[in-house]
Amino acid sequence: MLRGDLYKDSDPELVAERKACGRLVDRYNATTADQDEERRAVLTELLGEIGADSWIMPRFQCDYGYSIRIGSNSFLNYDAIILDCAPVTIGNDVSIGPRAQLLTALHPMDDHEARRQRFESAAPIVIGDNVWMGGGVIVCPGVTIGSNSVIGAGSVVTRDVPSHVFAAGNPCRVIRELSGHDRENAPRIGE
Repeated sequence: MLRGDLYKDSDPELVAERKACGRLVDRYNATTADQDEERRAVLTELLGEIGADSWIMPRFQCDYGYSIRIGSNSFLNYDAIILDCAPVTIGNDVSIGPRAQLLTALHPMDDHEARRQRFESAAPIVIGDNVWMGGGVIVCPGVTIGSNSVIGAGSVVTRDVPSHVFAAGNPCRVIRELSGHDRENAPRIGE
């Protein structure tokens, strides 16, 4: 699965891993607003890596947890969904708006029989440093978003996005290059 090969999600080992992840996610989502230490402890156990001062607001959902790596000082707002059948790497200083979806799972398009038999594959997602993604952004399998870029709210990112650009739409496309290395010069995109 992690190599991008075809696999069945009904594999007993994968089912057991998803159930173990689900128990941790349930624990995380059941915490209250003043349980910062408990939330951090669960995220540390759940994720492959979470950097200093990074935070995820509940409700959070993921499949396995261990293939998610988040750098330092990054933030995922409410209702983030990460289908982490392949590695998901989120850099440092990333801000992701509410109801974002990072989806690594793929299903066979041309092989109808493989799809009937519930085979799937996955491709990694990489979010560079200092990326800002508005609310409701969907990032598709195999996509890399370059550092210092801004993705407009509601965008569906189907292809790689270079560094230092504002991109938006469905499908997401580059609107313009950003002149600075900060978000001050970026257009207002909603969060």
